[in-house]
Amino acid sequence: MLHRRKPQLEQLTLWSANALFALLLLAPIQLNAQVRIPADALRDETAIGRLVEQGEQLEQSGRWGEALTHYEDAVRDYPGEQIFESKKLDSRRHYDVARRYTDSSFVKSVRQMTKAQAIQLYDEVLYKIQTSYVNNPDWSDLTRQGIGQLDISLSEPAFRAVNTQNASEQQIIATRQHLNETVPWQRVRSRQETRDMAIYTASIAAQKLGISEAATILEFVAAAAGSLDPYSTFLTPDQLTEIYSQIEGNFVGLGVELKADNGTLLIVNSIAGSPAATAGIKAGDRIVAVEGKSTQQLTTDKAADMLKGSIGSSVRLTILSPDNTSRELLVKRDRIDVPSIVDTKIIDPEAGVGYLKITSFQKTTARDLTASLWKLHRLGMRALVIDLRGNPGGLLSASVDMADLFLDHGTIVTTRGRSTREDADYKAHSTGTWRVPLVVLIDSNSASASEILAGAIHDHRRGTIVGERSYGKGSVQGIFPLGVSSAGLRLTTAKFYSPSGQAISKRGVTPDVIVQTVAKPLINKNQVALIEPKGDATLAAGINAALIQLNTPKVSNRVLGQR
Repeated sequence: MLHRRKPQLEQLTLWSANALFALLLLAPIQLNAQVRIPADALRDETAIGRLVEQGEQLEQSGRWGEALTHYEDAVRDYPGEQIFESKKLDSRRHYDVARRYTDSSFVKSVRQMTKAQAIQLYDEVLYKIQTSYVNNPDWSDLTRQGIGQLDISLSEPAFRAVNTQNASEQQIIATRQHLNETVPWQRVRSRQETRDMAIYTASIAAQKLGISEAATILEFVAAAAGSLDPYSTFLTPDQLTEIYSQIEGNFVGLGVELKADNGTLLIVNSIAGSPAATAGIKAGDRIVAVEGKSTQQLTTDKAADMLKGSIGSSVRLTILSPDNTSRELLVKRDRIDVPSIVDTKIIDPEAGVGYLKITSFQKTTARDLTASLWKLHRLGMRALVIDLRGNPGGLLSASVDMADLFLDHGTIVTTRGRSTREDADYKAHSTGTWRVPLVVLIDSNSASASEILAGAIHDHRRGTIVGERSYGKGSVQGIFPLGVSSAGLRLTTAKFYSPSGQAISKRGVTPDVIVQTVAKPLINKNQVALIEPKGDATLAAGINAALIQLNTPKVSNRVLGQR
């Protein structure tokens, strides 16, 4: 979750609830067949080796975005496997370099920023970490991470193209070795010493390779934020602008959701009414070339960056359809209003079961949810299914306001940080409460604000949670605009807890009705043989849970009480 800081605005969460139906259950229901597997057979060395090999192939191709996604999936499938954790971190650092140096707003900063301005920026970031980060910072480790980030950057073509054009390969190798062996990061004990060591390192890089001291210090800036946890990061000016656009629910672009896949940009979704949708681009299509340049020859970040531009400008795309036919399109960029609530409808007319899908938690989502509820009410809604599957989160305030629509009493969520100003207990109000029987669908990609909403419903027994255990991102991030170069900082400032006091981090929300689906039969590390269901088994289970609830006369978390 994210907080916006200076200006003081809502909180945001980057990347749940129990039910009346749960009163009938002593344990969660498994809708899929289960086969117990001996513990010593769970660690599949062959599968792990194959995943490592696949990831290293992506690394060798410089496809760091895809490598990062690959290792994130591997970490989830094989929790505790250190090789995947290590490779995920390494891939993220490479990816961050490529991302920054394909960002024109950052490259402009590198070329224009003075040493004094870079030091001022680093000072500000370190101060924010010292005063607002959820844990006490380890200054020597932050220094070590800065040196490590510079070492990785010196191996990246994008960084070298801007900063080391006059240095030979031998000089770069020798300098990397010198920095790793001689910079005394172990001695650093304070914020001031962390700052001084970055300046010292920058002077060495400038002397040996001709790198501007500002460029080196900016790598320390990025490392200071990015090494803290998976959600804290330095934001380039363009990235900061994009986050604010996400909060507001609008941006300038083509209106597509993308995923890097085998050297192409796979269209995950084409927003209705967007330039992409108008041009006939659909989910399942692939962008294989941008402005005549094959995506195979571009980094994922560079290809995605080429899709950006000013309102009214156009970009030429080569699109490959699922049937392998290709076409070339000229698509004009426009302002896109991203709906956070889609597919509002009555899904079971006879029983009056309503349905809506929440894709993100934006500034207007609570208001839009209220409008959708009244629409469904006019259509005869008697029970409601809320679909949070795939929802990565959004504004904390939006998740609280939405939970408040269904809860008439008690705590919605609690946040706790190292600073007492991050401590808050968000409460429900009886005014404006919808008493409709409720079902919430979640999966492993339901995160952050999704988990706040689902967790509140779950702990107050206000509805039935159906699907898979949620992602488990139980932290709050603050967005801090920085005084230099219009950049920003996303920083974890607190952790959040469900009404029963359960930490969400690495736990997630466990459904009352568990439905696990896979693309093909497999044996997973949870000792369950999963069989692919026909159709949308989770939605079917959700409708069934709603029908059961319709037989219960009262729906109120005050009546049911808390666990």
